[in-house]
Amino acid sequence: MARTCASGLLAWMDIRTQFGAILRDFRVGKGLTQEELAFRAGMHTTYLSRLEKGRYNPSLAVIIDLSQALGVHPSDLLLPLRIDEYTPPTQRRRAID
Repeated sequence: MARTCASGLLAWMDIRTQFGAILRDFRVGKGLTQEELAFRAGMHTTYLSRLEKGRYNPSLAVIIDLSQALGVHPSDLLLPLRIDEYTPPTQRRRAID
């Protein structure tokens, strides 16, 4: 169900984009719209859309909420992530010392 792409595209995506693709595949596989999944997970549709586009980093609590709404174990959303030497680094804001 998760996007493993025959061409190995996940390996070339950063982890946020990978997570978004995996999340979208689970949602579509369950036959849910973004609106329905967002409602079940207790979040706004815009937030879910941005997660699926790889624009936001989900917290652990959000991953749990999404997995419960999808009826899967949280690890099912994380295990397909490809993290190796080819995975581009995630751009993130860092605290200034």
